[in-house]
Amino acid sequence: MMTRALVLTSSILGENGQSKGLAEHFLKRAANRDDLSVTTRDLVANELPHLKADELGAWQVPADERDAEQRALAARSDELLAEFRDHDVIVLAVPLYNLGIPSQLKAWFDRILRSGETFRYTENGPKGLVEGKRAVILAARGGQYAGTELDSQTPHLKTMLGLMGITEVDTVFAEGLAMGESHRESTLKEARQAIDSLVERL
Repeated sequence: MMTRALVLTSSILGENGQSKGLAEHFLKRAANRDDLSVTTRDLVANELPHLKADELGAWQVPADERDAEQRALAARSDELLAEFRDHDVIVLAVPLYNLGIPSQLKAWFDRILRSGETFRYTENGPKGLVEGKRAVILAARGGQYAGTELDSQTPHLKTMLGLMGITEVDTVFAEGLAMGESHRESTLKEARQAIDSLVERL
């Protein structure tokens, strides 16, 4: 049975980004598995605009009642949702920018987190509509934040994934990358080893 992984990168540093490097290592290891297919999406090279009211409004108009402009606006999210649904594993390669996620990644989430599509509101709060998916977070940071109050990024990502119903989330941290060459190489080695183990389990 084929497992399908969608790898999303969001580093503004391109090939020089450490999170992009973690994603490339994931892709290299995934290529060794015949039962694992991978799709990649670079959210910087293929940048999405910030979500605006006209696009949000287009989703709320029934598909058969949308005008040409609304159809074009809704298609942006619909295409991303179709790609999202077509994969079993969502891999997020994420740098830490000012203690948060890149705005490019937020723009992707803004089009995936849609009421009636990936979650719905109930009298007991929102309920995820996504079943059978898992996620992997490949987190690259200049400092060391995991497990501290300054790591607002990890809870944010897990909360957004959980809103849709994705609660099986593996996280690989490569931290302290700006704290000297020796530390950087050591933490990257550990992260690559964790990715190797993770890919074998997918």
